[in-house]
Amino acid sequence: MKFMKLGSKLDSFQTDGDNIRYVATELATDIAVNVGDVKFYLHKFPLLSKSACLQKLVATTNEENNDEIHIRDIPGGPATFEICAKFCYGMTVTLNAYNVVATRCAAEYLEMYETVEKGNLIYKIEVFLNSSIFRSWKDSIIVLQTAVSFYPLCEELKVVGHCLDSIASKACIDTSKVVWSYTYNRKKLPSENGENPNWNGMRRPQLVPRDWWVEDLCELEIDLYKRVITTIKTRGQVSGEVIGEALKAYVMRRLPGFCKGVIQCGDGVKNRSLLETIVWLLPAEKGSVNCSFLIKLLKAAFLLECGEMGRRELMRRIGGQLEEAIATDLLIRAPPGENMMFDVGIVKDLVEEFLLQEKSGSFDSSGGTIKLEEIKGPKFASEGSKAIVAKLVDGYLAEIARDPNLPVLKFVEIAEMVSGFPRVSHDGLYRAIDMYLKEHPGISKSERKRICKLLDCKKLSVEACTHAVQNERLPLRTVVQVLFFEQLRSGTSTTGSGTTTPELPRSIRVPLRGSHGSSRSATTNTEEEWDSVPNAEELKALKSELATLRLGRDRNGTDGVAKTGNADKVAVNKMKGLLMSRRIFSKLWSNIERNGENSSSDASESPGSTNAEETKSTPSRSRRHSVS
Repeated sequence: MKFMKLGSKLDSFQTDGDNIRYVATELATDIAVNVGDVKFYLHKFPLLSKSACLQKLVATTNEENNDEIHIRDIPGGPATFEICAKFCYGMTVTLNAYNVVATRCAAEYLEMYETVEKGNLIYKIEVFLNSSIFRSWKDSIIVLQTAVSFYPLCEELKVVGHCLDSIASKACIDTSKVVWSYTYNRKKLPSENGENPNWNGMRRPQLVPRDWWVEDLCELEIDLYKRVITTIKTRGQVSGEVIGEALKAYVMRRLPGFCKGVIQCGDGVKNRSLLETIVWLLPAEKGSVNCSFLIKLLKAAFLLECGEMGRRELMRRIGGQLEEAIATDLLIRAPPGENMMFDVGIVKDLVEEFLLQEKSGSFDSSGGTIKLEEIKGPKFASEGSKAIVAKLVDGYLAEIARDPNLPVLKFVEIAEMVSGFPRVSHDGLYRAIDMYLKEHPGISKSERKRICKLLDCKKLSVEACTHAVQNERLPLRTVVQVLFFEQLRSGTSTTGSGTTTPELPRSIRVPLRGSHGSSRSATTNTEEEWDSVPNAEELKALKSELATLRLGRDRNGTDGVAKTGNADKVAVNKMKGLLMSRRIFSKLWSNIERNGENSSSDASESPGSTNAEETKSTPSRSRRHSVS
């Protein structure tokens, strides 16, 4: 720390109790100066020779025949007045970064100008500030901190402006020219410490990181910090990434618990103002602040009940780089009073913002549509971003699926928002759906059907298919779809035909109305069979039948597209026949047993229902035996 000594005489100020200060000399004092609650017994001559203010006050007291004056509002109070008085006596005083601002303001109050006497206190302080303080990195920060107590006078004296310029100029300087000390607690690499063994024992000059200055500025209060960062940004010599790192370091220092998504303590109004200021200071460049930090800011903004404008700005920024996020970042706790664990509405808004920005990015700023060749170029990576966001949403759904109070509608709404996004695999979505079905066993058949319609079974990996065909939580329709594509994929890989996986026949995707009878009840029963959950025995039988079918196809070979299409139809009919015959036969058998045990009043209904069931089940069973 820089300092300056003024005067050469010994300090002869004495104390009498807590409130009396006097100069111990042979010459009797002739004036009493009251500064606050402290009384100074001094001599007029040394004081009046350097202070125009005291000259005026003494002239007034002489007219009143009074040797006592009062100074109630001098900056810094009795302590700074004592420094000024000692300077008038020529006694030794020491100025440093902690007291120089107060002394400068007090000297201004006492009017210790050069016009009163050459080499007066104001002149000497200005020399000290310009030659030492403003050339020192840490001293400039200390002076700026102490200046807060002396507003607005220190602003008028341009002390604050000089501090801001000094700090900003040093933060913007080339790192190779940084020769002063600074605070930097990040764990440094060996190469940064100059201890790389490849230098054969020679110490390499220490590398200065680009963000060397961010930790020291964390000592400033938010109003001063805002002014410093604004001054640095105005110069345009520091990248947005470094500014972003500075803001991140400041928030982590000033808001305990920020990284954990909990603001531990403190003044709510003050913390809210701090957070809103940080949002206002965010660099305009996209990617200058990572998405994880932006989401943490958004969580804190909701906790502190920040203004709508700040929250919307954060959501806009997050939406523009949502592909950088990870699923756990999006787990935002629901507000108090909500049944759900997480606030899925915020994530829905973020995905909508991403979609909006992707859509707006597909048009030229001039209003014309961009050509297809330009979209395929490196300038546009929207398809890749969509694929990443789709994977992100899948992971998020898997996380929130554990919430027992999460409605199906909320789950489906978020999943459908990215249903049109390109996905290489649907494994992540399958895991999310499976987790939801596991944690919500009591949902209805229609809800189970709706949630499973999100899956594209063609895009499940072998491991996911293996799990799905043994999953008793999935509806029958979904299991059949998985088995269908699994067998087709196995047949294609065996024959080496190189054909792509065909579309699922409509008879499996949407069961044909009236395929097992023309009545409305038959159609309803068929639909209910498809939406029901198969048991382990039926899953095993399905796999066996399809394996037999595939072996038959392998023996016959592939003779073109027509045969493949016929084989697909056979596969569909066989699976439907197998499942319908097994389930309807079990119903028939249960009715026969019930007829034997029940009273005669039930007998009138049994034959009719039995005939109807036999009518529906006979074609299925005949198909099964004819094919196998």
